[in-house]
Amino acid sequence: MEREMESLRDLHVYSPAQAPENKKPIGTRWVFRIKTLENNKALYKARLVAQGFAQKYPEDYTDTYLPTVRAESVKSALVIATILGFELFQFDVQTTYLHAELDKEIYVKAPPGYNEEKNNTWLLNKSLYGHKQSGKRCKKPWLHYRSKHLYAIIFYVIMVLFTFTLIKKYIEVKRKRNFLEEASLFKLLPEEKYKFMFLFDGMWLGPKNHCECSQTGKLTIYQLQNYIDKDKLESIRQRREKEFKHYQRRHQFEEKDILIAQPNIPLSYPIQGAEVMPLHTIVLPGLAFHGTSRETLKVLLQASFGNLNTLADVSEEVVQGRGTKLLVITTSYVKLLNHILEHVTYTSTKYLLDVVDMMNFTDGTYLARFPVTIRQVRLPKLFDSGPDNSIRNMVTITVKVFLRYHKLRILLKSIRQYYPDITIIVADDSEYPEKIEEANVEHYIMPFGKGWFAGRNLAISQVTTKYYLWVDDDFIFTEKTKIEKFVDVLENTNLDVVGGSVDGNDYKFKMFYQEGEDSSCLHVRSGFYHHLEGFPNCVVTSGVVNFFLAHAEESRQVGFDPKLQRVAHLEYFMDGFGSLRVGSCNDVIIGHQTQQISTNIKEVNIEKLYARFRYNSEKEVTFKLSLHYFKNRMKCYTKH
Repeated sequence: MEREMESLRDLHVYSPAQAPENKKPIGTRWVFRIKTLENNKALYKARLVAQGFAQKYPEDYTDTYLPTVRAESVKSALVIATILGFELFQFDVQTTYLHAELDKEIYVKAPPGYNEEKNNTWLLNKSLYGHKQSGKRCKKPWLHYRSKHLYAIIFYVIMVLFTFTLIKKYIEVKRKRNFLEEASLFKLLPEEKYKFMFLFDGMWLGPKNHCECSQTGKLTIYQLQNYIDKDKLESIRQRREKEFKHYQRRHQFEEKDILIAQPNIPLSYPIQGAEVMPLHTIVLPGLAFHGTSRETLKVLLQASFGNLNTLADVSEEVVQGRGTKLLVITTSYVKLLNHILEHVTYTSTKYLLDVVDMMNFTDGTYLARFPVTIRQVRLPKLFDSGPDNSIRNMVTITVKVFLRYHKLRILLKSIRQYYPDITIIVADDSEYPEKIEEANVEHYIMPFGKGWFAGRNLAISQVTTKYYLWVDDDFIFTEKTKIEKFVDVLENTNLDVVGGSVDGNDYKFKMFYQEGEDSSCLHVRSGFYHHLEGFPNCVVTSGVVNFFLAHAEESRQVGFDPKLQRVAHLEYFMDGFGSLRVGSCNDVIIGHQTQQISTNIKEVNIEKLYARFRYNSEKEVTFKLSLHYFKNRMKCYTKH
């Protein structure tokens, strides 16, 4: 009660005064209430309430309505605040009605015990709870400003401030939300969730600008620079880089720029298929402008390896630079511009092969780049296998012999058992060659010890059929050696080489390449990539056993490096990596001659002599690995 009375005094709610005779004081009474707080403690409250039912109209009051907010409006405000991310605050105005100034002269009876100066009545300056007009008066304490214009000004000022605040808050919330959305949306998967995409046989072949050969499992690792004399390493490295730049100049077509299509530009242009033969002219397809007319439209086309022109018959003021690398078109008429662009020509001015001219196409605001390929049409090289497509007309068997004529004769005899008239080419670098005088056998004598790959080169250089079948001199044909199956595979796929099985060993391997800034890494693993469609016993791989059928023309293009004189096989497929398409079929099988020691003393001595050349010496291994360092620009390679 004392606290309530203090509020009445502090807010100057009343003044002690004697009521005039024509004013009847309104009674008052105390209302008590117990309020439970959040901590479950009790709060005892007392409020002095006027007995408003005794008020008379219009002497004591006029308007009694109380403006209140609909529940729907409150809910709408809460929804908007939630959407915009506003912070919400709830507050309570204490002794609200005691702030409302009255517009009538009202007297009340003072509560018992609070009579002041022997006056038992008060003149109210402000409203008490219980008055009929208390609610209305507390909502408009500023109503003594009667000007409706002032109300309007205040209202609009409040609305402007509110709108400005709302917009400002919306922008802040939007930025905050965008930041949070970007932070949550623009993320990368954790490494454990995407690493599998870049793993091949346990090797990380993901995007990076270096490569390495790391020891994992039972791998054989060759760090190639370790096989080069340290005093010569830097000089060799410099020569290698010089040669690599020369290689790049000769193979520019392999260096392809990445083209990014610009979003929503008003220029159309060819992104693929614009090809011209050297020193020829084409009309560039698809050039057009799709923008709006301007006072002046200026379009530029620029080439690097050719000259530009247009078939459109227009003045030099419209088209400038005819027959040069820069063509400038100026007009205000979009239809005329597109007529000119539709007939722009490109003329190759140099005899270049497999070169890409990156064209620039701009209207001054947008820039597009597109490729024009300068490529000479290659003449096809076809092989006529005759009307019957016989194996003899399609396949030549090739073999390299060194010393072991007794093995070679067993091989030749087995071939004749199944293919009596097929051509056989023998390359021979024995010191004392023996004559081989058999029908359909071509025997080519080489300098002594010229080497394994040199012999292969010689043999396939003499092949005149579409395919050649490579065999070793100690193989033996059996009923399972079906060359026809090999031919069927190559005739009905795009493969260049297909290997078979040697006594059940269909050795095949995959190769994976890693490119680095200054060198590359190659990883050799046994196995295959996937099955060959249409041939259930065949797979796609990178290299096969020493028993294979191959396109003669494609093999000649790759070649067998004659520097490799002794043990060499993998190296052919390394040189053909990226160009040779290789498969392996385990249902075509050739036999391997018995390794039992012969009772013939001459043959025993020959085998002993052969064994001296059969395996690489440490010097030859070092030479081979240093050759990879330079020739293949390799840092290292691994295999198992």
